[in-house]
Formats: sequence, structure tokens, C-alpha cells
Amino acid sequence: MEWHVWLAYFLAAWVIALSPGSGAVLSMSHGLSYGVRSTTATIVGLQIGLAVVLLVAGAGIGAVLMASAVAFTVVKVLGAGYLLWLGWRQWRAPVHGDAHTGMVVGEAALSVRQRVLRGALTNMTNPKGIVFMVAVLPQFIDPARPLWLQLLVLLATTVAVDMVVMHGYAWLASRLQRLLRSARARSAQNRVFGGVLMAMGASLFLVKRVSN
Repeated sequence: MEWHVWLAYFLAAWVIALSPGSGAVLSMSHGLSYGVRSTTATIVGLQIGLAVVLLVAGAGIGAVLMASAVAFTVVKVLGAGYLLWLGWRQWRAPVHGDAHTGMVVGEAALSVRQRVLRGALTNMTNPKGIVFMVAVLPQFIDPARPLWLQLLVLLATTVAVDMVVMHGYAWLASRLQRLLRSARARSAQNRVFGGVLMAMGASLFLVKRVSN
């Protein structure tokens, strides 16, 4: 991969990562509930999901999904349903936590494994990610060079940038912990993040596949 091509993708990766999405909302929600260090598990899960989407799109399966109305609709409905379910659970979650540490969760504390899985599913079931990767990746891949080596470079770049950005979102949210000690504030937090996740889930029903 040529240096100038990688640099262009590196800049694009920052734009992609900084764009608000379900991953950013989840990172902020868990950053506010668990703190930055514990949210790393969630962010690792997000990267696993992101890697799957990138490799699927890069290997051509994403193009197949885009070409098949049925396959794309299945992915879209699953992704929308998952975000709606996630948002509804957070909206209705009871408030509890430690008043001294400020570590509050809107539902029963998730284990590391559960946080990783939640992050992975959030990105893996997002058809917007597939649409974007199918549209963007070909612009940075040279058909005359080995495909998988280029995909690995793009993957490493994407994951590194997204890890930094998602930790940034989690850190910003965690700074608000001291302001959200009351039950009313914690309940409002659950409803704000739950509402945003449900809105994002509903918006996925509007995503359309690229016309041939």
C-alpha cells in the first residue's frame, strides 16, 4: 500500500470514528456507569465487531449482502431490533450503585465477558457499517496487490484509531460521574442513553442498500 493511500485512509478513519454512532453511545454509557478502565472491555468488543464488518466487507461478502435484498433486510432488522432491545433495557433499568465511588449502573453490573459481547454485537449488527465499508474500502485497495495484506493494514489502522476515540468518549462521559450521584440524575442518564439507542435502532429501518 502506497504511503499517501494509507495516510488518506488514516484521516478517513478518524472521521469515521468521531462520527456519532451506536458505538460512541455505548462507550459513553458504560464510561459513565463503570468508569474508563472497565469500559475497555466494551471497547474491545466494539473493535471485534468492527473487525468482522471490515473483513466481511473487504472479502466481498458485504457486497453480496448489498446485492441481496433478503440478506440485507435480515441484517438490518436484526441490527435495529438489537439496538431497540438494548435501549429499552437501559430506559427501564433500576438505579443502584455505590454512592462513595460514583460507579453506577443502570442494570445489574455486566461482567467483562458480557461487556465484550455487547460491544461486539453492537457493531456486528449495524448495517450502516456494512454499507459504509462496502462503499469506502474499494477506494483504498489496489487490485494489483495482495488483498489480505491490504485488509490487515486497513484493519489495524481502523481499530487503533477507533480504540483511541472510543476511550475518549468514555473518558468524557466518566467526568460527569460526580454530577450524577442522585437517583433522579441516574434515572435521567438511563433514559437519555436508552432513548438515543432506541432512536438509532429505529433509524436503521430507513437504511437502504445501494442500488445496482
